[in-house]
Amino acid sequence: MTPAFEHLLEKLKRLPGLGFRSAERIAMHLLVEKPEALDELIDSLQLARETVGRCQRCGNLSEGELCEVCEDARRDDSQVCVVEHVSDLAAIERSSAWSGTYHVLHGKLSPIHGVGPQDLNFEALRERIESGSVSEFVLALSNDIEGQATCHYIQEELVGERPIRVTRIGFGIPSGGGVSYADSITLRSALEGRRSYE
Repeated sequence: MTPAFEHLLEKLKRLPGLGFRSAERIAMHLLVEKPEALDELIDSLQLARETVGRCQRCGNLSEGELCEVCEDARRDDSQVCVVEHVSDLAAIERSSAWSGTYHVLHGKLSPIHGVGPQDLNFEALRERIESGSVSEFVLALSNDIEGQATCHYIQEELVGERPIRVTRIGFGIPSGGGVSYADSITLRSALEGRRSYE
């Protein structure tokens, strides 16, 4: 293989979920089987890079100051579902089980990996809390040690004694599992079975 092809393979393998074989298939598809698709992909990536950013309120993907969810007047913005990643938000949206809004942290606390409060989207969450417009936070974070630590931080350091109900998604999400890997029925059950977080 040529150096340029090997370089492309290395870049593709760095993408989440792609191993050597998947990266090789994608590279062959774009360069040999469907080279016309390569230009379309490049154009799409460039357009997304120039226009897509983070919603200033919740951290979701947005092409303006606010995302489509935050701008939707039909949403109950007093109920906020806190998730780790945009992919978790997308999974819950596919389930059609949530009519409130979201807050994307872009990760979870993990001292062992050097991720502290300053590395996550907590400041915008603090602003939402201090605005007095939130009545409930649903913590839809991973059911692992880091997810639990993040839930505890939100409850103790951000919400504190304020009259805000803090719940945790219920049954259905396995220990160590993430929201984005659960099917729609499981997510609906988890949201409907949420309980007070303590």
